Amino acid sequence: MTRPVLRFHVLGDSLAAGVGCTRAEETIGHRLARTLRAAGHSVDLTVLAVSGARSTDLAAQVRTSLSRGVDLALIVIGANDLTSFMPTGVGTGLLHDAVSSLRGAGARVVVAPAPDLGVVSHVPPAFRALVSSVSGQYAQAQSAAVLKAGGVVASMGADLAGRFATDLSLFSADRFHPSPAGYALMADALEPYLKDAA
Repeated sequence: MTRPVLRFHVLGDSLAAGVGCTRAEETIGHRLARTLRAAGHSVDLTVLAVSGARSTDLAAQVRTSLSRGVDLALIVIGANDLTSFMPTGVGTGLLHDAVSSLRGAGARVVVAPAPDLGVVSHVPPAFRALVSSVSGQYAQAQSAAVLKAGGVVASMGADLAGRFATDLSLFSADRFHPSPAGYALMADALEPYLKDAA
């Protein structure tokens, strides 16, 4: 029996869009689509993520996703919320609504919350602990909102942040976005959540 096509959509910001990669195949969405195909799924990948997106931009991406039909959604969001000092209640409320809308349409939703921006080399050493703490608090609030809306939280963990903190090769030339090697590690961390959801 042939499995139906899995409509896999990637929403969110520059991390979801793959800024820092030179080829589409290096991005999170394409890496995870290959993983799902290797697991036996017929995957139709659509990347709706936009560089610079904040949680305020999710509603438009969700509307597009729903209009095209979606079975599995990955949302990567939060870095730009942090850099723009978005109030936690606003950002997490918008994320909750995005997940709830997708779930209401029958999609399975996996969310990678805000990364630890304290590992970025642009952050002065004296402020890295504070930035890491704020990043972690925002990610925790996002996680609670996602779970309340019926989504799955994909925690990439302190180990991954530690790898980025000590290995500059995981960053692209701008020292903010991951390199292809960095995206490969992120995709590996996300893989079990996507496979379970699919």
